[in-house]
Amino acid sequence: MDLSSLHTFRVAACDLNGQMRGKRVPPSYAPKLEKGVVRMPFSALNVDLWGADIDGSPLVFESGDADGVLLPTDRGPVPMPWLDTPTALIPMGLYDDNGTPFSGDPRHALASILSRYAKRGWSVIAATELEFTLLDASGSQPKPPLNPVTGRRLSDEAVLSIAQMDAFDSFFTDLYDGCAAMGIPAQTAISESGIGQFEINLSHQDALRCADDTWLFKALTRGLARKHGFTATFMAKPYADDAGNGMHVHFSVTDGSGRNVFDNGGPDGTEILRAAVAGCLSAMPGSTLIFAPHGNSYTRLVPGAHAPTGASWAYENRTAAIRIPGGAPAARRIEHRVAGGDINPYLMLTAVLGAALVGIEDDLRPPPPIKGNAYELDGVPQLAGDWKSSIAAFETDPIITRIFSKELVRNLAMTKRQEIARFSDRPSDEHWLSYLEAV
Repeated sequence: MDLSSLHTFRVAACDLNGQMRGKRVPPSYAPKLEKGVVRMPFSALNVDLWGADIDGSPLVFESGDADGVLLPTDRGPVPMPWLDTPTALIPMGLYDDNGTPFSGDPRHALASILSRYAKRGWSVIAATELEFTLLDASGSQPKPPLNPVTGRRLSDEAVLSIAQMDAFDSFFTDLYDGCAAMGIPAQTAISESGIGQFEINLSHQDALRCADDTWLFKALTRGLARKHGFTATFMAKPYADDAGNGMHVHFSVTDGSGRNVFDNGGPDGTEILRAAVAGCLSAMPGSTLIFAPHGNSYTRLVPGAHAPTGASWAYENRTAAIRIPGGAPAARRIEHRVAGGDINPYLMLTAVLGAALVGIEDDLRPPPPIKGNAYELDGVPQLAGDWKSSIAAFETDPIITRIFSKELVRNLAMTKRQEIARFSDRPSDEHWLSYLEAV
């Protein structure tokens, strides 16, 4: 992409809440980006949901709010089709002056886990399924959008409805065109079970590229929805009495010859697959804060609401937190079904893939796969039940310390405690406005 023809372009890294933090710079900066011409405080990736510094953060009050260096990732520049003026975004990572990755950068956290797979000669292939809701946010409470064809407000569920998809054809055509322009591998789109809810799947690819594309896809979807006169939100529960937005991730692991290490030629998969499942189950309670990072997230995590609340696994069973899909043995994979649509994709994949690796490293064994409805089973370890307890679990879980740096654990815990305090000072019926397009 020719940056010299643009008026300006954006450089941005991902903060702990998955928001873009960076700068608008002139084209003259393009050839100097690799030299570290753009600097940004380390604390910028550790602000709260509204962009405020964290009270008492060592990044601000002990280090003097020092600057780091923004360097381009290997993702390269991408267009920003939701803006009227042609421009580009270059995803960046944050480093210190010696070139050491900043441990509070979510993308670096995922890269660190993937490097541990690489030391085994393995690569991780991943894909995400993203649910989002289109709505009208012009009033004091969210409402379903107007059907562009009939002009009437949506009022009913429309599972797998082609008519519902076709009513929003202009938006989805622009969305697919935007994905193509940005190099995001969008696959199938469906109308989901919630009012105005849809799902788009991204294809299987390198896990770090998967996280990049998931992060960019969320920005693209929100931006294009605004251009079409409504709002797209990935918040976990836009309406209290309707379906929530989830984000499932599928992953497999290949060795140096390209062989899937989960494939044993049959439906059960290998011992390595079961060790990875066991790691995911063991880390799940402590990882709740990653899968449910906001207060609104916990209104989705209720039994029977199509969002797993217990750490169980099964073959071809969508009530379980971990599902092993059927199909050809060569494509044997793990589907992790816990996360909400409001997650940070880098942190989510770090938690999932890090937990799987711990299971493999420790040669863990999972309990027997469940049969029947997971919501009706007793004795299944449960995820943290609320926002506050999930923070405590994240800080103290021994598996988490093997996945995330101490600095990132501290920063995320401080961020979430500040958000709890700030939300307590705001009327509860206005909380949705803070989440609407921020997550």
